[in-house]
Amino acid sequence: MKYICMGYIEPNKFESMSESERNAMVDECLTYDEVLRKNGHYAGGEALQGPQAATTLRWKSGKVSITDGPYAETKEQIGGILILEARDLNHAIQLMSKHPGVKAGPFEIRPAEDLTQMIHESERRRLVAN
Repeated sequence: MKYICMGYIEPNKFESMSESERNAMVDECLTYDEVLRKNGHYAGGEALQGPQAATTLRWKSGKVSITDGPYAETKEQIGGILILEARDLNHAIQLMSKHPGVKAGPFEIRPAEDLTQMIHESERRRLVAN
């Protein structure tokens, strides 16, 4: 089963580290990602640029409204996502508990939703409509 792991980072946490501390953190995280990959648990992932680079889309008054900046103003911002392949939630928690990125901020783990049935039903409806 796939789990989406959203890694949050505390404001200025990374920037307040010395260069050697930052390098050590990055090296630890990437080393652990390689362990996950080697054992078939790493299904993908990406780091994100800071929230100042975000653009948020909302549906307002019958049209799309575009806002510069993150969706929500919160203390911690999403730093990246990791897609994990695990047996169950407990297994995902075990795997992510060892990830060095937890030192920079919390990880939120959610099961990925299987949309296969919904996609098939939508395809059938769209075929009938055409």
